[in-house]
Amino acid sequence: MINLYTETNFCHEFEKEFITWIENCIQKNDFLFGEINYIFVDDIYLHKMNMEYLQHDTYTDIITFDYSVGKTLSADIYISVDRIKENSEKFKTEFYNELARVMIHGVLHLMKYKDKTEEEKIEMRKQEDLCLIDLNY
Repeated sequence: MINLYTETNFCHEFEKEFITWIENCIQKNDFLFGEINYIFVDDIYLHKMNMEYLQHDTYTDIITFDYSVGKTLSADIYISVDRIKENSEKFKTEFYNELARVMIHGVLHLMKYKDKTEEEKIEMRKQEDLCLIDLNY
C-alpha cells in the first residue's frame, strides 16, 4: 500500500496516477510493496528532521526511513515541497516532473541503489529515467 500524507498545504493533483506508477515501477524491478508512506512537508520540518536523525545542518529534498524486509519495500519518505519547487525552477523542469523524480529516487534507495559516488549517481539517474518513462499524468 502506498499512502500520501501532507504536513503542509500541498495538494497532490495526480495522487492516483503517481501511486499506480510507483507500484508498477516496484513490480517491474521484481520487488513487492509493503507500506510506503510519502509525507509532504516544508523546508523547516525536513531541516529539523535532517538535524535530529542524520546530524546534517542542511536543507534537503528527501529523507527516507527504510523498514524494508527482503524484497518487500516499506518506508516513510519525507519530501520537502519547498525544495521540489526551488529545484524545478533551478533545473527548468515542471514541478510534477521534479516531484516524480524525487519520489522514485526514494523508492530506488529502498531497492538498494546508492548515490554517493559518481558511478552510483550515474546509475541512480539511469534508473530514475527508466521509471519516469512510464509515468502518465
